[in-house]
Amino acid sequence: MIDPVAVKIGPLAIRWYGIIMASAFLVGTWLAARRAQQNGVAPDHIYSMILWIIPCAIIGARLYYVAFEWPAYRENPLEVLAIWHGGLAIHGGLLGGTLAGLLYARRHKLPPWLIADILAPSVILGQAIGRWGNFINQEAHGGPVSAEFMARFPAFIREQMYIGGQYYHPTFLYESLWNLAIFLFLTWYWQRKRFTGEVALLYLGLYSVGRFFIEGLRTDSLMLGPVRVAQLVSAILIVLAAAGIGYGRRKAARSKNLRLRRI
Repeated sequence: MIDPVAVKIGPLAIRWYGIIMASAFLVGTWLAARRAQQNGVAPDHIYSMILWIIPCAIIGARLYYVAFEWPAYRENPLEVLAIWHGGLAIHGGLLGGTLAGLLYARRHKLPPWLIADILAPSVILGQAIGRWGNFINQEAHGGPVSAEFMARFPAFIREQMYIGGQYYHPTFLYESLWNLAIFLFLTWYWQRKRFTGEVALLYLGLYSVGRFFIEGLRTDSLMLGPVRVAQLVSAILIVLAAAGIGYGRRKAARSKNLRLRRI
């Protein structure tokens, strides 16, 4: 088992979870700044925006999680602040970060859909990296599996997914690999996009497809009655993303045809 504490300096414990999440934010910010510069947006806007997006995303992710798990926090409300113990919901983080990004773009008169396109590949790469924080904390895993099933994975994953005398589905790995594949696709697709905003919508749709199926394997899902919240939200986002892409492509096609008629 990997010690979740990376470094301890006196009473101060620096956890792998925090290091991994910080790395995800740094890599994502660097990539977004490069993409912004390539598309006529000053990188300084990305750096300034991230200073608002990161805290709002963390707060949103924590509040979203706590809202659905409030009985576990009612007796010890200070535990709400202990994000190093895990308990961040990505959909809450996306909501908080999106609101912060929209407010910043509006204040500085930046095109919001272009900013969304610039940030989307960074966000999904950050998610791919961040899932390894769940791995260290032995959370966000799936149900029990056999030793024979786990034999196909590297030893360090087998050992970390052996919890309480039982192996569990490494769903963190499934999602990390799915997110990495989306990042590579979005990077490739960028020059081929048909309208501004398509990359962001593809991110929402593709991530939600993977999350919907992977969530079905997990044992720690936030629940709304008998429904897994992440699956419900993912299904809604898939529909919205598909509708947005369809509308955007039809609008882009009409604009192209109109320009051709004028030539």
